[in-house]
Amino acid sequence: MLIEDLGNELVVAGDPPAPIEARYEVAADLLAALHRAPLPDVLPVEPGVDYALPRYDLEAFLIEAELLVDWYLPRLDAKPAPAMRDAFVALWRDALAPAFAEPAIWVLRDYHSPNLLWLPQREGVARIGLLDFQDAVMGPAAYDLASLLQDARVDVPEMMEIALLSRYTRARRAADAAFDAPAFAKVYATLAAQRASKILGIFARLDRRDGKPQYLRHMPRVWGYLQRSLAHPALAPLAVWYRVNVPALKTV
Repeated sequence: MLIEDLGNELVVAGDPPAPIEARYEVAADLLAALHRAPLPDVLPVEPGVDYALPRYDLEAFLIEAELLVDWYLPRLDAKPAPAMRDAFVALWRDALAPAFAEPAIWVLRDYHSPNLLWLPQREGVARIGLLDFQDAVMGPAAYDLASLLQDARVDVPEMMEIALLSRYTRARRAADAAFDAPAFAKVYATLAAQRASKILGIFARLDRRDGKPQYLRHMPRVWGYLQRSLAHPALAPLAVWYRVNVPALKTV
């Protein structure tokens, strides 16, 4: 086993913690660098032993989105009729389809501030130390960027989110003239909305089932991120479903 001490310097600072934009820029650059070339879905562990990364496929994303219906809505004393639940799944299936039009890439899944350490003595993207990637999967490139720029535990201002999304897409376009930035932005908004929906369900479940109410304090932030993402024109049908079926945020 190789163990490296990455120290304890974070990409956020203050109380409550806030993003250090220059460090978030490097974190976005790291993802752009990671996503420039195809990555293998089978990794050698030792001679004769390989590990195949699981697929983060459409069905997995749909199951996660339904956590909002199963756990978050009951917290608000709301329960959509079966037909409305069916519509929810159908709308998400249509919205998510473009995310799987491109080849799958490594998705670290927990690419956010608690798992990113700052290594100032290094250069370039090596200044970001990575933790908690043991659940990595093969899936859409936009997911980890959404995880970074809509951090459930830290307020990322909307203008910073837009600037860093643009920074990422410029880096991808510089490496590949065929990279479609508007199409990527559409998928980014979709996965960000899916992720926010999932997290609201998970945090409600952690409170009700697992007796961990400390996660409830993050719900207003995640709700705000969800509204940002649903504002994308491509998500207009989903936005209507949310307006009709999801009551105003309640965290107590």
